[in-house]
Amino acid sequence: MKIKNKKILIIIGGGISAYKSLDLIRLLKKNKNEVKVILTKSGKEFVTPLSITTLTNSKTFEDVFDKNSEAEIDHISLSRWADLIVVLPATANFMTKLSLGKAEDLATTVILASNKDILLVPAMNVRMWIHKATQRNVKTLKDYGYLFIGPEKGEMACGEYGEGKMSSPRQIFSFLDNYFNKKNIIKKRKLRALVTAGPTREYIDPVRYISNESSGKQGYEIAEALSRLGIETTLITGPTNLVSNKDIKTKKIITASEMFETVKKNLPVDIAVCAAAVTDFKPIYKSKSKLKKDNLRLKSFELQKNIDIVEFLSKNNKHRPKIVIGFAAETENLDKNALSKLKQKNCDIIIANDVSKKDSGFNSDYNRVSIIDNSGKIKVVKKNKKSFIANIIADIILDKILINDRSFN
Repeated sequence: MKIKNKKILIIIGGGISAYKSLDLIRLLKKNKNEVKVILTKSGKEFVTPLSITTLTNSKTFEDVFDKNSEAEIDHISLSRWADLIVVLPATANFMTKLSLGKAEDLATTVILASNKDILLVPAMNVRMWIHKATQRNVKTLKDYGYLFIGPEKGEMACGEYGEGKMSSPRQIFSFLDNYFNKKNIIKKRKLRALVTAGPTREYIDPVRYISNESSGKQGYEIAEALSRLGIETTLITGPTNLVSNKDIKTKKIITASEMFETVKKNLPVDIAVCAAAVTDFKPIYKSKSKLKKDNLRLKSFELQKNIDIVEFLSKNNKHRPKIVIGFAAETENLDKNALSKLKQKNCDIIIANDVSKKDSGFNSDYNRVSIIDNSGKIKVVKKNKKSFIANIIADIILDKILINDRSFN
């Protein structure tokens, strides 16, 4: 148990397991962390403000408009004060409010106004948890970037058994320890990432070009996910209609050669994610003027290969990133072709997606991928928002870099 000197804002929801929040507060305070608590109206049915104030040595917050806090706007000041916000128990009803973006009391208003990560600790009856409406809300909240721990399988207060039991205070504490440990490592090591995104264009003449259907959305989402972790992120993007976060250094290019040169200029980095759909070929000859339809040169249209940026990074002895990730856009034999590319390009992870699907991949907000590492381990992610998949990729990258770098141990 290493977590200490952190500021944790706990929101106590209305469920029987609300009493466990007191044990979590004890653990946090024992390890010299500051804790403030928002007690919801429903939560007040299970724990008292007095018990909370006694443990935290701090005021218990309950109302949006508090006459005793006139000098501060609590829903802003509390969220800015905290290093992390923890909601426990996160009930089905509370998660519904969050998924709809409601701000009807102090707890929901703080969350909507927050600029910090929010950890939800669900607890409810097994039928409530597996209900399609709850699962839809969970999916939405994960897409928004909310963190989750649990629920666990076990016997519930109602006497039924199944998934829905709240994670224990020690499990939550361990999650927080791991969360802040990663944050501290990122901050200490000043990790740098490079992400490529979007298509490239190879011009035949001033108005015609070879390209592909890539929208750049997956690459942009990965850059956002890495940046949110505190990693200094550079995004090198082909032509798209997307706008990146102001914290991300964005370099715009058009051709594969321009992308390659820009990648080289931004080395060294710790992490390279090559999500761009780089055009594999370019014309040997580019006309300086628009070609006419009857131009005979079109009959002998010659192409040459563009440089493979992923392979260049993976085999770069001077400036090889610790983690190199490539993408494999396939229409058949997804995992087989991706594994072949993984070995050929010498990268650490390859992410394969089936671009023949009309409801995901190119020009879609959704994707379905297989994440394959160099040990042959395959993680299949079913159809989901690209932002959700980006968060999974970011977590895998961080876990892998921590394992690979002995200096972190």
